Amino acid sequence: MRDETTEQTAVREVSEETGLEVRITGPLSHIEYTFVKSGTRIHKTVHYFMMEPVGGDLERHDHEFEQVRWIDFADAPAVLTFETERALVAQAADALGVPSGAERAS
Repeated sequence: MRDETTEQTAVREVSEETGLEVRITGPLSHIEYTFVKSGTRIHKTVHYFMMEPVGGDLERHDHEFEQVRWIDFADAPAVLTFETERALVAQAADALGVPSGAERAS
């Protein structure tokens, strides 16, 4: 939505896609990528934030996703497809002082 801040958009997107209500506890990095849709090249920037759930239910997730679930930081590198995503999870784990499992993915 055009009049939302980046933070408001992130909270709304998480709610829509996961069914959880969250609050932002801090910023993370962003990733940028380009793709082509209907012959048009699109540049996209995705901003990430540290968040904590404050309500909602994973059962209310967007059903375009087959499954929405919690995983341990240590399991994330084996589940995530892109290196940029693995790096973001490692950054979040580091901020929380927990092992990320990133060393196993290398």
